[in-house]
Amino acid sequence: MERRKRGEKGFTLIELLVVMVIIALLASLVAPKLFSKLGASKQKAAKAQIQMIETALDAFRLDVGRYPTTAEGLKVLWQDPGNIKGWDGPYLPKPVKADPWGNPYVYKSPGDNGKPYELKSLGADGKEGGSGENADISVWD
Repeated sequence: MERRKRGEKGFTLIELLVVMVIIALLASLVAPKLFSKLGASKQKAAKAQIQMIETALDAFRLDVGRYPTTAEGLKVLWQDPGNIKGWDGPYLPKPVKADPWGNPYVYKSPGDNGKPYELKSLGADGKEGGSGENADISVWD
């Protein structure tokens, strides 16, 4: 083993710790802003998916003459059930079973208040209601 020569430069443990503390402080200032953007992007993704499903539901209705029942669910948009006259799908290129938070989309037909169907994401908390990132995102909003 060679010993270090007197003129060699290097970092001491204290200097490395100081640099690590500075990096940690900077990360603690930047991280909250990035995470708030992440929540907003998931809400935008949920809205885009709901619009895509809405378009598929309308195409299904044009072919079959009605919207899928609650029992049939959204599955009939990408998988032929074999017993629906006029079905000419798939209406979605691949299954969309969960929202960006991993919760299933809520679909009900007929919908509330005289609407033909209800389609929504329950937000980050997966529960009815809420605000901010936990707010429900509905096709009718």
